[in-house]
Amino acid sequence: MNKKVPERRCLICGTHKPKNELLRIVRLKDGSVVLDKTGKVSGRGAYICPNTNCYKKAKKIRRIESELGIDIPENIYEAVAAEISEKEDSEV
Repeated sequence: MNKKVPERRCLICGTHKPKNELLRIVRLKDGSVVLDKTGKVSGRGAYICPNTNCYKKAKKIRRIESELGIDIPENIYEAVAAEISEKEDSEV
């Protein structure tokens, strides 16, 4: 019997994908923000596709900030950009 894979929706393009194919940014209870690579960090999460277009648009229109209700530090955006770059390089 196959186990059902949970799906999540990208905040930017609205595409539904398996949870492990999206990047998750999490607001923790203490108000800090982290990039969740495991998908298991406890807190309010926001998902985006691991591609440059969704990342640039998310940063430009501050969509992740409005979803999580908190300012996103620049180092989190840098970590997301590095993760996207790494994933795009591995696909080539």
